[in-house]
Amino acid sequence: MKEMQDAVSDYLHFLRVERQLSSNTLSSYERDLKAYIKDLSKVQNITTLNIVERIHILSHLQLLKVGGNSSRTLARHISSIRSFHQFLLREKVSNSDPTVHLEMPQMDRTLPKILSIEEVEELIVAPNLGKPQGLRDRALLEILYATGMRISECISLNLEDLHLTMGFVRCFGKGGKERIIPLGRTALAACNEYLKEGRPKLIKTTHRTDVIFVNQRGKGLTRQGVWKLMKEHAMKAGIQNEITPHTLRHSFATHLIENGADLRAVQEMLGHADISTTQIYTHVSKVRLKDVYKQFHPRA
Repeated sequence: MKEMQDAVSDYLHFLRVERQLSSNTLSSYERDLKAYIKDLSKVQNITTLNIVERIHILSHLQLLKVGGNSSRTLARHISSIRSFHQFLLREKVSNSDPTVHLEMPQMDRTLPKILSIEEVEELIVAPNLGKPQGLRDRALLEILYATGMRISECISLNLEDLHLTMGFVRCFGKGGKERIIPLGRTALAACNEYLKEGRPKLIKTTHRTDVIFVNQRGKGLTRQGVWKLMKEHAMKAGIQNEITPHTLRHSFATHLIENGADLRAVQEMLGHADISTTQIYTHVSKVRLKDVYKQFHPRA
């Protein structure tokens, strides 16, 4: 098994150094490939990657499917495994690529879950502004909804990225691509109050950082930390819908489109490389419109 573990380590090193993938993407590859190697060695008794065949990979995917993983998750695993074996072939660790004729599963076209404008308002006002953490959480939620940023982008923001006087924030998305996104007056006010009254009380003299959003120890918030505080404030606000790290991003895009925003502008603010990714929010908008019609039209 050590030989296979070493191969995974070499591949992750390649992704980190040569392709310069983000830490979140690297973690995803690492989780997928560790599960794959564990299954090959402990369940299928494979001792070397050079003898892996298509049937072994299909067996692993079946195990994941039985475990309740969605088709989207299976597709991600296939992508990780395929790129890994392509790397092994290029490096002459393996003589063939067993993923050549491996097909992607049929993707479930699930529409993203969003909050109503009223629910977003309730979520944003839930934090206790009498505490530094409350000021931080209000500013964080305001920025997430005002910009549609990914959680990872938001927690990576530094002080130099926030331009309050000019009313915009700069973030770096996938592949290090820079985006400049405008901020509304309520988001600007919340950020200004947090930076003046909240953040100085959270920053420790022994641990100076330029990261905007910090925890009680003065260190940058993590994705898990943000998700936890979002769920806590959602519960406090009495929101019944499930909250995920992308909920405010999805809500941001859908609310803009519902109010007539140009799809290309929304694409640019979200940092989508392909407009087809952004178009899913037009489908969300149509579904919501149909629900409203059914609920309120007297002859629906």
